Amino acid sequence: MNGRVISVLSSALLVSLHVHRTEAQVSQLPTEVAAIRFNSGQSVVPYFEGWIPKPDGTFDMVFGYFNRNFKEEFAIPAGPDNKVEPGPVDGGQPTYFLARRQRYAFRVRVPKDFGKQEVVWTITSNGRTEKGYGNLIPAQEITERVVMTNGNFNPGLDDPNQAPSITIAPLRSATVDTPVTLTATVADDGLPKPRVRAPQPTAPAGPFGGQINSSAAGPPRGLTVSWLPYRTPGKVTFSHTGTIPVANGQATTTARFASPGTYTLIASATDPGRLSTRTEVTVTVTR
Repeated sequence: MNGRVISVLSSALLVSLHVHRTEAQVSQLPTEVAAIRFNSGQSVVPYFEGWIPKPDGTFDMVFGYFNRNFKEEFAIPAGPDNKVEPGPVDGGQPTYFLARRQRYAFRVRVPKDFGKQEVVWTITSNGRTEKGYGNLIPAQEITERVVMTNGNFNPGLDDPNQAPSITIAPLRSATVDTPVTLTATVADDGLPKPRVRAPQPTAPAGPFGGQINSSAAGPPRGLTVSWLPYRTPGKVTFSHTGTIPVANGQATTTARFASPGTYTLIASATDPGRLSTRTEVTVTVTR
């Protein structure tokens, strides 16, 4: 009897401790716990994606990041809170961090005799310091094709599909909170052919009616363009969220800039085979 009472009390104590755990303690739990969702207050974690051998014998160390917040974004300039080592702290890394996972964000070129050294990307946000370690472990070798597909299926070097090309129309300087038109010109080899989305089955109506799914086929999945802030002093708001379909070789959107400074944006063109090409554009924003 006493044993049962002690057991029940122990269980109740464990439940009480779990319920009253502080947010700071919860934030230290593994990021894989899907039931815990934070809109803000969490850190940005650098990720080493892998390394790519170059024809001249050097290597590209490829990094991405995981902003553990669902909404909070960060502008962290290169410096003590956002640095790459060894070498200059400004290694060309992102200075604006979108929410959640952003893969293959930037590269660090290392010499052919780099050996067993490490490239370390350090980010401090919301009072927490996180590090990503890059090294030339054989198991972490990747290819350009892996980066072009954002880590999706790689059909191999004999795949005839080539990534699209993308150019951005010249930009004038911008002012704060004034929309600027961004026009991307995209060309592709037409492979693979755009796929038409299959019709969705029509759900039978229940006795009280019900929502009926559309059975019409969706538009073909062709070329698209997407934009993201890369090295910016503040937030950029695009008129389009997600991808922009390419029509007659072009895709257009607008951008608004929250504060003055120099903004580097990245535009990506993606074909139906998920191959993509990135290009940068710089905008000087004044008040």
